[in-house]
Amino acid sequence: MIELLELRPGDRLLEVAAGPGEPGFQALPHVLPGGSLLSTDAAPEMVEAARRRAQELSLTDVGFAVEDAAAMSLPDDAFDRVLCRFGLMLVPDMERAASEIARVVRPGGRAVLAVWASSHVNSWMTAAGRAARALELAPPPDYDAPGPFRLSDEGKLRAVLTGGRLEILAVEDVALTWQASSLDVWWESTRDISRALAGLLERLSEDQAATLRATAEAYLHEYQADDGSLTVPGVARIVVATPR
Repeated sequence: MIELLELRPGDRLLEVAAGPGEPGFQALPHVLPGGSLLSTDAAPEMVEAARRRAQELSLTDVGFAVEDAAAMSLPDDAFDRVLCRFGLMLVPDMERAASEIARVVRPGGRAVLAVWASSHVNSWMTAAGRAARALELAPPPDYDAPGPFRLSDEGKLRAVLTGGRLEILAVEDVALTWQASSLDVWWESTRDISRALAGLLERLSEDQAATLRATAEAYLHEYQADDGSLTVPGVARIVVATPR
Protein backbone atom coordinates (compact mmCIF):
# COMPACT_ATOMS: atom_id res chain seq x y z
CA MET A 1 0.00 0.00 0.00
CA ILE A 2 2.84 2.39 0.81
CA GLU A 3 4.46 1.72 -2.57
CA LEU A 4 1.18 2.34 -4.37
CA LEU A 5 0.68 5.67 -2.60
CA GLU A 6 3.80 6.95 -4.43
CA LEU A 7 4.65 9.23 -1.51
CA ARG A 8 7.13 12.08 -1.81
CA PRO A 9 8.80 14.36 0.75
CA GLY A 10 6.44 17.19 1.56
CA ASP A 11 3.23 15.24 0.98
CA ARG A 12 0.30 15.69 3.33
CA LEU A 13 -0.93 12.19 4.20
CA LEU A 14 -4.28 11.32 5.81
CA GLU A 15 -5.07 7.94 7.31
CA VAL A 16 -8.78 7.18 7.61
CA ALA A 17 -10.07 4.57 10.09
CA ALA A 18 -6.50 4.27 11.29
CA GLY A 19 -7.13 2.25 14.43
CA PRO A 20 -3.85 2.23 16.38
CA GLY A 21 -2.16 3.90 13.42
CA GLU A 22 0.49 1.45 12.27
CA PRO A 23 0.10 1.77 8.48
CA GLY A 24 0.37 5.54 8.62
CA PHE A 25 3.35 5.39 10.93
CA GLN A 26 5.14 3.13 8.45
CA ALA A 27 4.34 5.54 5.63
CA LEU A 28 5.43 8.66 7.52
CA PRO A 29 9.17 8.49 6.72
CA HIS A 30 8.33 8.63 3.00
CA VAL A 31 6.80 12.13 3.31
CA LEU A 32 9.67 13.56 5.35
CA PRO A 33 11.17 16.08 5.38
CA GLY A 34 8.45 18.64 4.99
CA GLY A 35 5.43 16.36 4.97
CA SER A 36 2.97 15.32 7.64
CA LEU A 37 0.52 12.62 8.70
CA LEU A 38 -2.95 13.06 10.18
CA SER A 39 -4.12 9.84 11.84
CA THR A 40 -7.90 9.64 12.29
CA ASP A 41 -10.50 7.21 13.57
CA ALA A 42 -14.15 7.43 14.61
CA ALA A 43 -13.37 5.84 17.99
CA PRO A 44 -11.69 8.18 20.51
CA GLU A 45 -10.12 5.15 22.19
CA MET A 46 -8.38 4.18 18.96
CA VAL A 47 -7.11 7.72 18.42
CA GLU A 48 -5.63 7.73 21.92
CA ALA A 49 -4.03 4.33 21.30
CA ALA A 50 -2.45 5.70 18.13
CA ARG A 51 -1.24 8.79 19.98
CA ARG A 52 0.41 6.64 22.65
CA ARG A 53 2.03 4.44 20.02
CA ALA A 54 3.44 7.47 18.21
CA GLN A 55 4.92 8.71 21.47
CA GLU A 56 6.52 5.31 22.06
CA LEU A 57 8.05 5.50 18.58
CA SER A 58 9.15 9.14 19.11
CA LEU A 59 7.37 10.19 15.92
CA THR A 60 7.04 13.82 14.94
CA ASP A 61 5.01 15.54 12.22
CA VAL A 62 1.96 13.48 13.21
CA GLY A 63 -1.44 14.84 14.16
CA PHE A 64 -4.45 13.00 15.56
CA ALA A 65 -8.18 13.61 15.26
CA VAL A 66 -11.45 11.86 15.96
CA GLU A 67 -13.18 11.82 12.57
CA ASP A 68 -16.19 9.94 11.21
CA ALA A 69 -15.04 8.67 7.81
CA ALA A 70 -18.44 9.48 6.34
CA ALA A 71 -18.58 13.04 7.71
CA MET A 72 -15.07 14.41 8.10
CA SER A 73 -14.58 17.96 9.37
CA LEU A 74 -11.47 18.37 7.22
CA PRO A 75 -11.26 20.98 4.41
CA ASP A 76 -11.51 20.22 0.71
CA ASP A 77 -8.32 19.29 -1.19
CA ALA A 78 -6.35 19.26 2.06
CA PHE A 79 -4.25 16.13 1.42
CA ASP A 80 -2.01 14.75 -1.27
CA ARG A 81 -2.57 11.12 -0.30
CA VAL A 82 -5.10 9.09 1.71
CA LEU A 83 -4.55 5.67 3.25
CA CYS A 84 -7.37 3.43 4.51
CA ARG A 85 -6.54 -0.15 5.49
CA PHE A 86 -9.46 -2.47 6.30
CA GLY A 87 -11.73 0.36 7.36
CA LEU A 88 -14.11 1.28 4.56
CA MET A 89 -16.27 -1.85 4.86
CA LEU A 90 -16.89 -1.08 8.53
CA VAL A 91 -18.36 2.37 7.87
CA PRO A 92 -22.20 2.24 7.77
CA ASP A 93 -22.42 4.63 4.80
CA MET A 94 -19.56 3.42 2.62
CA GLU A 95 -20.37 5.52 -0.44
CA ARG A 96 -20.48 8.66 1.69
CA ALA A 97 -17.08 7.74 3.13
CA ALA A 98 -15.72 7.26 -0.40
CA SER A 99 -17.05 10.68 -1.38
CA GLU A 100 -15.42 12.22 1.69
CA ILE A 101 -12.09 10.72 0.70
CA ALA A 102 -12.55 12.12 -2.80
CA ARG A 103 -13.37 15.53 -1.33
CA VAL A 104 -10.32 15.86 0.93
CA VAL A 105 -7.78 14.65 -1.65
CA ARG A 106 -6.44 17.35 -3.94
CA PRO A 107 -7.00 17.00 -7.70
CA GLY A 108 -4.42 14.59 -9.03
CA GLY A 109 -3.89 13.13 -5.56
CA ARG A 110 -4.19 9.47 -4.72
CA ALA A 111 -6.02 7.20 -2.29
CA VAL A 112 -5.03 3.62 -1.54
CA LEU A 113 -7.53 1.41 0.24
CA ALA A 114 -7.50 -2.21 1.38
CA VAL A 115 -10.46 -4.52 1.95
CA TRP A 116 -10.68 -8.26 2.41
CA ALA A 117 -11.23 -10.57 -0.54
CA SER A 118 -13.66 -13.49 -0.28
CA SER A 119 -14.32 -15.15 3.05
CA HIS A 120 -13.57 -18.46 1.30
CA VAL A 121 -9.88 -17.53 0.99
CA ASN A 122 -9.47 -16.10 4.48
CA SER A 123 -9.90 -19.11 6.75
CA TRP A 124 -7.98 -17.51 9.64
CA MET A 125 -10.77 -14.97 10.02
CA THR A 126 -13.73 -17.20 9.16
CA ALA A 127 -13.13 -20.57 10.87
CA ALA A 128 -14.95 -19.60 14.07
CA GLY A 129 -17.93 -18.17 12.21
CA ARG A 130 -18.17 -21.21 9.95
CA ALA A 131 -18.15 -23.45 13.01
CA ALA A 132 -20.87 -21.40 14.72
CA ARG A 133 -23.11 -21.67 11.65
CA ALA A 134 -22.40 -25.38 11.20
CA LEU A 135 -23.47 -25.96 14.80
CA GLU A 136 -26.51 -23.69 14.32
CA LEU A 137 -25.24 -21.32 16.99
CA ALA A 138 -25.26 -18.28 14.69
CA PRO A 139 -27.26 -17.14 11.64
CA PRO A 140 -25.70 -16.73 8.17
CA PRO A 141 -23.65 -13.54 7.83
CA ASP A 142 -25.32 -10.40 6.56
CA TYR A 143 -22.89 -9.09 3.94
CA ASP A 144 -24.84 -5.84 3.67
CA ALA A 145 -24.07 -5.00 7.30
CA PRO A 146 -20.73 -3.50 8.37
CA GLY A 147 -18.20 -6.31 8.58
CA PRO A 148 -14.88 -7.54 7.22
CA PHE A 149 -16.26 -9.12 4.00
CA ARG A 150 -18.84 -6.50 3.09
CA LEU A 151 -16.76 -5.37 0.10
CA SER A 152 -15.33 -8.75 -0.86
CA ASP A 153 -17.31 -8.67 -4.12
CA GLU A 154 -15.20 -6.65 -6.55
CA GLY A 155 -18.23 -5.34 -8.41
CA LYS A 156 -19.72 -3.96 -5.20
CA LEU A 157 -16.37 -2.45 -4.23
CA ARG A 158 -16.10 -0.69 -7.58
CA ALA A 159 -19.68 0.56 -7.35
CA VAL A 160 -19.13 2.05 -3.89
CA LEU A 161 -15.94 3.86 -4.92
CA THR A 162 -17.20 5.18 -8.23
CA GLY A 163 -20.45 6.20 -6.57
CA GLY A 164 -18.32 8.21 -4.16
CA ARG A 165 -16.64 10.11 -7.02
CA LEU A 166 -13.40 8.15 -7.00
CA GLU A 167 -11.82 7.01 -10.26
CA ILE A 168 -10.30 3.57 -9.87
CA LEU A 169 -6.76 3.33 -11.26
CA ALA A 170 -5.95 -0.23 -10.24
CA VAL A 171 -7.30 -3.19 -8.27
CA GLU A 172 -4.87 -5.83 -7.05
CA ASP A 173 -5.33 -8.96 -4.96
CA VAL A 174 -2.46 -9.48 -2.55
CA ALA A 175 -1.71 -12.82 -0.93
CA LEU A 176 -0.75 -12.73 2.72
CA THR A 177 0.03 -15.22 5.45
CA TRP A 178 -1.23 -15.41 9.01
CA GLN A 179 0.99 -17.22 11.47
CA ALA A 180 0.58 -18.45 15.03
CA SER A 181 2.68 -20.73 17.20
CA SER A 182 -0.33 -22.88 18.08
CA LEU A 183 -4.09 -23.27 17.80
CA ASP A 184 -4.31 -21.91 21.35
CA VAL A 185 -2.70 -18.67 20.20
CA TRP A 186 -5.02 -18.49 17.18
CA TRP A 187 -8.10 -18.99 19.34
CA GLU A 188 -7.10 -16.35 21.88
CA SER A 189 -6.31 -13.87 19.11
CA THR A 190 -9.60 -14.53 17.32
CA ARG A 191 -11.59 -14.22 20.53
CA ASP A 192 -9.90 -10.91 21.33
CA ILE A 193 -10.48 -9.44 17.87
CA SER A 194 -13.99 -10.71 17.07
CA ARG A 195 -16.77 -9.03 19.04
CA ALA A 196 -19.25 -11.48 17.54
CA LEU A 197 -17.29 -14.49 18.80
CA ALA A 198 -16.72 -12.96 22.22
CA GLY A 199 -20.43 -12.22 22.56
CA LEU A 200 -21.39 -15.72 21.43
CA LEU A 201 -19.03 -17.37 23.91
CA GLU A 202 -20.61 -15.41 26.74
CA ARG A 203 -23.96 -17.01 25.91
CA LEU A 204 -22.75 -20.59 25.49
CA SER A 205 -22.35 -23.30 28.08
CA GLU A 206 -18.86 -24.62 28.73
CA ASP A 207 -19.58 -27.75 26.68
CA GLN A 208 -21.00 -25.74 23.77
CA ALA A 209 -17.99 -23.43 23.78
CA ALA A 210 -15.64 -26.41 23.73
CA THR A 211 -17.51 -27.95 20.79
CA LEU A 212 -17.44 -24.64 18.94
CA ARG A 213 -13.71 -24.31 19.42
CA ALA A 214 -12.98 -27.89 18.35
CA THR A 215 -15.12 -27.47 15.22
CA ALA A 216 -13.39 -24.19 14.35
CA GLU A 217 -9.94 -25.66 14.83
CA ALA A 218 -10.81 -28.57 12.54
CA TYR A 219 -11.10 -26.10 9.65
CA LEU A 220 -7.46 -25.09 10.23
CA HIS A 221 -5.83 -28.50 10.67
CA GLU A 222 -4.65 -28.55 7.06
CA TYR A 223 -2.53 -25.46 7.80
CA GLN A 224 -0.94 -26.89 10.94
CA ALA A 225 2.68 -28.08 10.96
CA ASP A 226 4.06 -31.02 12.91
CA ASP A 227 5.20 -28.68 15.69
CA GLY A 228 1.64 -27.35 16.09
CA SER A 229 2.28 -23.98 14.49
CA LEU A 230 -0.13 -22.47 11.97
CA THR A 231 0.54 -20.86 8.61
CA VAL A 232 -2.77 -19.83 7.10
CA PRO A 233 -3.05 -18.13 3.69
CA GLY A 234 -5.27 -15.13 3.12
CA VAL A 235 -6.05 -12.56 0.43
CA ALA A 236 -6.51 -8.80 0.68
CA ARG A 237 -7.71 -6.56 -2.14
CA ILE A 238 -5.96 -3.23 -2.72
CA VAL A 239 -7.47 -0.36 -4.68
CA VAL A 240 -5.70 2.71 -6.04
CA ALA A 241 -8.00 5.63 -6.80
CA THR A 242 -8.00 9.33 -7.51
CA PRO A 243 -10.78 11.92 -7.17
CA ARG A 244 -12.95 12.56 -10.23
